[in-house]
Amino acid sequence: MALRHIGGLLIGLVVTACVVGGGGWAVQQAMAESAASPPGGQRLWIALGAMAAVGLVVGLVTAGRVSPVAAFVPSMALLAWTVVYALDSGRALSLVPDQPSAYWLVRQAAAGSEVLLTSGVFALLGVALFIPVLVPSRWVRREDDDYEATPEGSYY
Repeated sequence: MALRHIGGLLIGLVVTACVVGGGGWAVQQAMAESAASPPGGQRLWIALGAMAAVGLVVGLVTAGRVSPVAAFVPSMALLAWTVVYALDSGRALSLVPDQPSAYWLVRQAAAGSEVLLTSGVFALLGVALFIPVLVPSRWVRREDDDYEATPEGSYY
């Protein structure tokens, strides 16, 4: 049972990186493309595809049969960052890498993450990811997950 939750922790770290990094990059690309004179180029479609992929990952973690720790880790990261932003916006925005020494892709993702943070999307996603943690049945292993137990009346 503990191995299931350790796997959920690793999945949660990946989901957090997908939401903050991938979602931030997609938002920044979509905003840059929508500001172009003829909006609707190839970059916009790639950004929308990245947003759909992030939504798919969040949906799988929220509704899937993985450990609730997989949803708990990103929800706490997003909600904690939102609370820090509500209490001290300067400190929360200082966590976003904006130095020119950072890799250009990281700077783009950080700019989009800043938009997601200041607009409240991270708070919305944090609450949506926290709801499955409150369901008690997700914390216990189901009977059909135990493959070593043989059912009564079997021939073997």
